[in-house]
Amino acid sequence: MEQTILEKLNEITGEKREMFSAYRALILEYNERYNLTTILEEQDMLYKHFLDSAVGESLFKRNAKVIEIGSGAGFPSIPLKILRDDLSFTLVESVGKKCEFLHAVVDKLSLSKMNIYSKRAEDLAKDSEMRERFDHATARAVARMNTLSEYCLPFVKLGGSFIAYKSAETEEINEAETAYKILGGRLKTVISYELPQSYGGRTLAVVEKVKPTPKKYPRGQGKERKSPL
Repeated sequence: MEQTILEKLNEITGEKREMFSAYRALILEYNERYNLTTILEEQDMLYKHFLDSAVGESLFKRNAKVIEIGSGAGFPSIPLKILRDDLSFTLVESVGKKCEFLHAVVDKLSLSKMNIYSKRAEDLAKDSEMRERFDHATARAVARMNTLSEYCLPFVKLGGSFIAYKSAETEEINEAETAYKILGGRLKTVISYELPQSYGGRTLAVVEKVKPTPKKYPRGQGKERKSPL
């Protein structure tokens, strides 16, 4: 996997590298006001944010419709979009200021097929135009896996998948087995990898959607976090 990661790094050249540079500049510009990330050094951001986001690229099918829950500063969605212009993204972020930043990134980098919603996932999932309409849902550093599955799986259509970017610790992925089953999902694969330059271990968990999610989920009113499945 590390060889693949290094190959991925080598792909970030020319126009794509310029776009990543412009993206980093926007993060630095907005960070003091919006508290987007504590990782600001160029190499740290390249490996910990940009490259880590890019690692899962091959898990997203061609021309997929993707929803990202808890977008924050746009990881993994913005790096994935820079590398894969065929992907369409819907970014869901409840904090208005972070949505302002995401709009600035989309405008500055001239990214197409990018929709941004300043709403809570548990509310948006009740919208029939959004529910079970996406090929993939994704999220990075938002919540533990059982909570995150309740936020994400309702958006995924049958045959699609929820792709979660997690730390090297896989315990929470396994402990969410009950949540997957209740929500119509099934754990398909867990991919562990090491970022280069001793930046640490990471994991990608892929949960496939095998049955419709019962209408009562997500439960809302904070129950996803207070009483995880």
